[in-house]
Formats: sequence, C-alpha cells, structure tokens
Amino acid sequence: MSNEVEHAKRALRAELRERRGLLSEAQRESAASAIGERLDELVDSLGARSISCFLSSTTEPGTREFVTRAVRRGIRVLLPVTRADGLLDWAVATADGDVAEGMFGLPEPTGEVLGPIAVNDVELMIIPAAAVDRTGMRMGWGRGYFDKTLGSMEKCPPVYAVIYDSEILDSLPREVHDQPVTGVVTPTQTLILSHTRR
Repeated sequence: MSNEVEHAKRALRAELRERRGLLSEAQRESAASAIGERLDELVDSLGARSISCFLSSTTEPGTREFVTRAVRRGIRVLLPVTRADGLLDWAVATADGDVAEGMFGLPEPTGEVLGPIAVNDVELMIIPAAAVDRTGMRMGWGRGYFDKTLGSMEKCPPVYAVIYDSEILDSLPREVHDQPVTGVVTPTQTLILSHTRR
C-alpha cells in the first residue's frame, strides 16, 4: 500500500513540477503580485504580528515581495532553514533580506539561526506545497520538513499553503505522516479548507 502511495505521489509531483516549469516569467510575476496582496489581506484579517513564511524558489509561487513588505510593516517573519536531520531551524527576516542557497538548492536567509521551537510563537504559518486537496490535505515535495514541523507543534496556528489555482485537487494520495493545512492562498483566492488542524 505505502509503495503505491509513494509511487502515486512521485508521479503527481513530477507532473506538477513540469506544469510550474511551463509558466512564463510574466505569468510568475503576475501570480506573485496577486498572491502577495492576498497574503497581506490574510495577515491583516488575522491581526498577525508574528508569522512564518518561506522564500520562494524560481518555480514556486512568489512570496519574496510579500516577506519584504511584511518586514517593512513591522511584522516579525520567521524564515525556514533546512537541517540535515530533517528538522527546520528558523531565522528572522530582515529588511536587507540577504539570501544564500541552502540545502537542496533552496533560498534561505543568512541571519542568526534560531532552533526548531522558535516557530511555536507565530500566529500564522505560510508554507509551500505541491498541491492541496479539498479536505485541506497537503502534499509537499517529499522531504517531510513541514509535515514534521506541523506534527510536532503543541499549539499550531492557522497554516496556509501557497499554490497555483490548478494545484487545488479533489483528492490526494496520503500517508500517515501527512499534515493538513487550514487553507490555501492562490493568485485568485484565499480558501479555508479545514477549520480544525487536528
């Protein structure tokens, strides 16, 4: 059973990665701008003053402008830093936003690194995903960093995945460790999918 699920996920991830790769620079920029506005609205609607977000890579829906704006607005933004043991450290985003290539070639902040428990203080988590289904189940890119983080949090705040509209699917293959999200933010909508995280 598990092998079948893994195989289905692998095939779906490859298809989604290919679809993202076909987007033009103009489409990416337009999507990033729209997503940034929706994320601003989400932060304001929740009154969040401390959040976590990821730095988007070139193929991911853009979050960098949003992060820069949030920092300028005085919001504390924690950015993930990957570790070899499968956990995430965190660093506070700064106005200058220095970024280096981290593990797996992902963009990561270069500031002072805080431990994994730093994220327990945030009021909103904005995380990457390959796809999310209509029940709120999230499929990541297969390394399990965010599933581990969400699964280990005592009191999890609202969690929103940033994806393209075509990545909201009716259902996803799932495994025991997969963690749901509260909702998704896409270029055209902010959607609440699950009122209870667990």
